[in-house]
Amino acid sequence: MEETEDYSDVRLKSWCIHCGDNLSKVGWTEDHVPTKSLLPKPRPHHLPVIKICAACNNSFSKDEQYFVTFLSCVMAGSTDPEVQFIASAARSLRSSPSLRAAIENARSTDPNREDAAPTWSPDVERVHRVLLKNARGHAFFERGEPVTDAPVSIIAVPLPTLSEQVRVWFERGAVQGALASWPEAGSRLMQHIVTGQDMLGGWIVVQPERYRYSLEEDGGLVVRSVIWNYLATEVRWMDT
Repeated sequence: MEETEDYSDVRLKSWCIHCGDNLSKVGWTEDHVPTKSLLPKPRPHHLPVIKICAACNNSFSKDEQYFVTFLSCVMAGSTDPEVQFIASAARSLRSSPSLRAAIENARSTDPNREDAAPTWSPDVERVHRVLLKNARGHAFFERGEPVTDAPVSIIAVPLPTLSEQVRVWFERGAVQGALASWPEAGSRLMQHIVTGQDMLGGWIVVQPERYRYSLEEDGGLVVRSVIWNYLATEVRWMDT
């Protein structure tokens, strides 16, 4: 991913996009969007980074660890650290027996069907907090405008479970959304659209095959992502 300069209104960058605190008063840290531990090394040189308050950044750490580890275990079909696709998940499973046990307990099979595939039941609230954190970060990074309202919906669905029709709709929605409305001149999203830099079919690619996202205006802001070509997510806000 190439570095893109931001020429949007700097006055909108004085407050934390999550809690609204004044960054000059409470202190700030850099936050990677998406969550950096989702991306294997070598990571792109210019990962999207925004400024948020230190308290909010710290508050997301445990949820991010859970989300990344749970996702890796589901994709691997096991909580065994040795078979994980995501290196940070393997480290978390080795260092935290309680986290491994919690994820293992989320795995179940249908006792009435010998051929039934296991299913995994995540802690939905924790997953949603991470998806919302990343979606707000993507919107702020690309448009230069904070989205502080609560979303009307947050969805996370494994791509393999989608019907062909729904998957086509999901993918095409990103293409149409990228062209449907033109953001502020000078914003990163405008530059992506005009130059095509880091874009693939309407998606902004952070790391190929690992993370891509899109922004769309459809009666409000819609931020979608595809994580590890496995998990499809959508966070939606309505116009007020």
